[in-house]
Amino acid sequence: MNEGLVVFVRAIIGFFSLLIFTKILGKEQISQLTFFDYILGITIGSVAATLTTDLSSRAWPHWIGLITWAALGYLMQIITLKWRYAAKYIEGEPTIVIMNGKIMEDALKKVKYTTAEILELLRNKEVFNLNEVDYAIIEPNGEISILKKPEYLPLTPKDMKIKVKPSGIATEMIYEGVVIEENLRQLNKDTKWLLKELKKHGVKDPSEVFLLTLDPGGNVYIDKYEDRIKKVTDVGDYKGPY
Repeated sequence: MNEGLVVFVRAIIGFFSLLIFTKILGKEQISQLTFFDYILGITIGSVAATLTTDLSSRAWPHWIGLITWAALGYLMQIITLKWRYAAKYIEGEPTIVIMNGKIMEDALKKVKYTTAEILELLRNKEVFNLNEVDYAIIEPNGEISILKKPEYLPLTPKDMKIKVKPSGIATEMIYEGVVIEENLRQLNKDTKWLLKELKKHGVKDPSEVFLLTLDPGGNVYIDKYEDRIKKVTDVGDYKGPY
């Protein structure tokens, strides 16, 4: 019983210790995860691995550790849902790193990012020129959100006062040469309609089609097995002298 109590206490100490260490390391270390998700995931995984592979010790102390971590995780979820101030310190909060087109150096130090890393994140968002950026925010999961300057925002049909039909999600009509009858019925289509569409694209039989989809706007996409592309673009690296 004393051993289980020691595991329980050590689990609590480890939980809050890793929480503090993760805050010190900064948001860059966790990418898609919040601080809490990161430490909870790696620790429960580590304890579970030890429970599985460490045959030199009894299993039940490890189970106490897992249960303790899971219980603490659930408790933290309740706390962050009920108290916003607690969520601010446990999960973190967004940090503005570019404001009015200017890089906030102190904010970069706070989130432990270098200028080069911010530029990389911007490129990942298809922004290659800082002149385009009005605001940039590092989110609690380490991702960057960008608001471009008005003159660099893309025009939308609403800006042009153009009415557009909703596109929605396309439905598969043919998948790898097989007609999906159920999807045809759901969209009030039949085989006759399908064959007519295939004929428009010079296809004689559904078996020639790799994929055919139909969206709510009535747009048909067809990809045949033989696309007849004469020269395929190669974007790979140099393959060497062979």
